Amino acid sequence: MNFKMSIAENLQHIKASIPEHVQLVAVSKTKPVEDLQLAYDAGQRHFGENKIQEMAEKFEALPQDIYWHMIGHVQRNKVKYMAQFVHLIHGVDSFKLLQEINKQAKKHNRVIKCLLQIHIAQETTKFGLSEVEALEIMMSNDLKSLENIKIVGVMGMATFTENKAQIEQEFTALKLTFNRLKQVDNSMTEISMGMSGDFPIAISCGSTIVRVGSSIFGHRNYNN
Repeated sequence: MNFKMSIAENLQHIKASIPEHVQLVAVSKTKPVEDLQLAYDAGQRHFGENKIQEMAEKFEALPQDIYWHMIGHVQRNKVKYMAQFVHLIHGVDSFKLLQEINKQAKKHNRVIKCLLQIHIAQETTKFGLSEVEALEIMMSNDLKSLENIKIVGVMGMATFTENKAQIEQEFTALKLTFNRLKQVDNSMTEISMGMSGDFPIAISCGSTIVRVGSSIFGHRNYNN
């Protein structure tokens, strides 16, 4: 079967398998606009990209009622390209980045929602804050001056492994970190964890947002 023809079926299957309170973000990085349009026509409205310029190009080409999620590592000098439209930035890993997002959001008279990325995996290559660093940010007096950003939760990526017990342990650790941060700011609501290979485990551990790509669109094509 042509995978493009089954995008709608894949979405239907995944949505049927997750609770209503969990937001499905279709990870569309490297995928052509045509594939995103097929998902949109099937009812999908939340899309995730990991490169700001690619996301900005797709924003221009696709319907304006899409909610765009920036799920990759964010370079501060590129925040300006998405500040006008981004719905949620998942990968905030420093206070300096929050300052830049606030600065660019202010130019567009917006409040941009952000998630603090917490390092939960064993791989050192993954980005993220420690729980202590995240707590320092949440308790900082300087954070109160950033009126154009809103930290609404946390994001984390588990170790790339077949060991389900390890993945569950890492997701549970992220949920515990969320609980501690929520004691500082009770308005936090979101835990972004879980991808195509592990989102059922993530949901069982308390995820409210899952980021699913290959199970919807097929494997990524890095030659695009």
